[in-house]
Amino acid sequence: MLRKKNSEPAQLPEARQELLGFESPAVQPGKKDPKQFLKHNWKKITAVVCVAAVALLLDQISKLWALSALSGGQSMRVIDGLLSFTLVRNPGASLGLGSNFTWVISILAMVACVVIVVLGLRTTSKAWAATLGCAFAGALGNLVDRVSYADGFLNGKVVDFIDYGWSVGNVADIFLTVAGVAIVAMILVNVPFSDEAQSAESVASAEASASASAASSAPSELESSEQGSKAQ
Repeated sequence: MLRKKNSEPAQLPEARQELLGFESPAVQPGKKDPKQFLKHNWKKITAVVCVAAVALLLDQISKLWALSALSGGQSMRVIDGLLSFTLVRNPGASLGLGSNFTWVISILAMVACVVIVVLGLRTTSKAWAATLGCAFAGALGNLVDRVSYADGFLNGKVVDFIDYGWSVGNVADIFLTVAGVAIVAMILVNVPFSDEAQSAESVASAEASASASAASSAPSELESSEQGSKAQ
């Protein structure tokens, strides 16, 4: 007499069940407590604020120096043929792009600052926090110029003075570039943005492992069933 094949799904080990959240309420979705979030992430938030404050201060001090020391049109050589200090008032973005749409660039910079702040509050990674702090300082540093030196609607010109020969920039641009390179690098090496992202990756890995284990045990169960049928 043939036995009916067992159609019940293979039971997962208890450790895997807990990891997948079947028995542990800790991974179940729920509302976050802002106080608890700040309590556990104040170090990362402090890192964002400190990095942004220091970078912004360096940018603004360097621009004040450039306006004072280079306002007469003189140029200071730092490395012959490679680097010099020359004062330029740039109404556009990098390389002078968008010079006729300064107010649009200013609005985009405001949006970028808000997005960076939101991301900075959500991340639980020190590396991401420091990088976002650099990006915020760079975006805000140039935005301060567009607002402070405006004679119309957000049409102020950015103070550039670091002459590379092919382009003229400032300290804020350096921090933006560093942040951009760091973000790409962290994405490539898979640096987790938050604990939630890391937990989700662990759960996905556990699910894949559990599925593979269940699939490998299915042929054994079928073989055992067939052998039992032959014995009867």
